[in-house]
Amino acid sequence: MAPNLAISLAFLISLSLALQFGADAAGIAIYWGQNGNEGTLEETCATGNYEFVNLAFLPTFGNGQTPMINLAGHCDPYTNGCTGLSSDIKSCQAKGVKVILSIGGGAGSYYLTSKEDASSTSRPLGDAVLDGIDFDIEGGTNLHWDDLARYLSAYSKQGKKVYLTAAPQCPFPDAWVGDALKTGLFDNVWVQFYNNPPCQYSSGDLSNLENEWKQWISDIPATKIFLGLPAAPAAAGSGFIPVADLTSKVLPAIKGSPKYGGVMLWSKYYDDQTNYSSSIKSHV
Repeated sequence: MAPNLAISLAFLISLSLALQFGADAAGIAIYWGQNGNEGTLEETCATGNYEFVNLAFLPTFGNGQTPMINLAGHCDPYTNGCTGLSSDIKSCQAKGVKVILSIGGGAGSYYLTSKEDASSTSRPLGDAVLDGIDFDIEGGTNLHWDDLARYLSAYSKQGKKVYLTAAPQCPFPDAWVGDALKTGLFDNVWVQFYNNPPCQYSSGDLSNLENEWKQWISDIPATKIFLGLPAAPAAAGSGFIPVADLTSKVLPAIKGSPKYGGVMLWSKYYDDQTNYSSSIKSHV
């Protein structure tokens, strides 16, 4: 691995990664950051509903670009306004919630042109000690994400466990991070079982989702696989599962897998509208 990657995405988020959790219990992961009306990060963690909060997103990096975080109305990265999140992140971690920076997203300008790409020493989140990196790669190219995963994972060998997660689309294999997932370095993979009708739940029909779920848990060497869902009908074009269907049909069909990790929701703003996480937490 080329040495320049040592000042890569890892450092642009102040990567003093110190992970302090176990991954055995199932839980709920939530994406926070893309709506200024969803409450603060500290308030999100204080609900007690989430085991993981993914900060969404770092959508600009790679190909010589200055990495830029985008947390919608929460803070202004152009004035270093997001450094104030440090205290919120520490508050979350004190409650046992893992805070992960999600790179990529559905819109943005990002791709790695080489192993040496994505170099930066900027610290957009201040002195925050984050728990890991989430690969939500939905564009650009499918190159070098495996290189980045290997480099970030190497931090674990230095005594500090780096938590790697990913949010692939449910059609298998994922077009963007499929190769990276084959490395076996990812801890949690929250598969997006929405906006993809061929592999999502629909009106009582579990077969498409269940068939794809079985492929993900059998073919991806990750520690845990999560069921990724929209937290409200308006949160996605398709794929919302009513609480009653999720708890009585879907979860009983998939929870038996040793790799089952829980449910991922998009997003905190939509969860606020439906209280979806509160309604399903005891069933997850």
